[in-house]
Amino acid sequence: MTRWPNPTRADLDRYCQTEGWTPVRDSRGRTGTRHVTYEFGLPDGSTLRTRTSHPPDRTDIGPALWSHILRDQLRVTEAEFWSCVKDGTRPQRAGNVETRESLPAELAYLLIHRVGLSDDEVADMSRDEAVARLDEYWITGA
Repeated sequence: MTRWPNPTRADLDRYCQTEGWTPVRDSRGRTGTRHVTYEFGLPDGSTLRTRTSHPPDRTDIGPALWSHILRDQLRVTEAEFWSCVKDGTRPQRAGNVETRESLPAELAYLLIHRVGLSDDEVADMSRDEAVARLDEYWITGA
């Protein structure tokens, strides 16, 4: 089992900056001096929030609080956290994959039922490829 160092508030701050979290400002436009609150928008539309405090004694984050921060606020494993802090490797989050524009339903229907393509063939086509293939069908009949 890998032994991780005790996390500090500076580590948490570095993580948030590396992954691209946004500091949240209060109603007067300030970010605060004792606490810095960060937000991070996920691809599913939800938003994560975490806060780094600056206590006078600069203590490490305790194990129970650290577990809560990783699990509920950052939603990453400890390995992902330390990889981001030390190497700058941002965590892979669900939904970070490139999404393609879907085909209009009528276009997909025509390709499958008129042209005779399979569902998988149509799913792999870009919009331009699908239109070109349908044009070819209308011109040549094949």
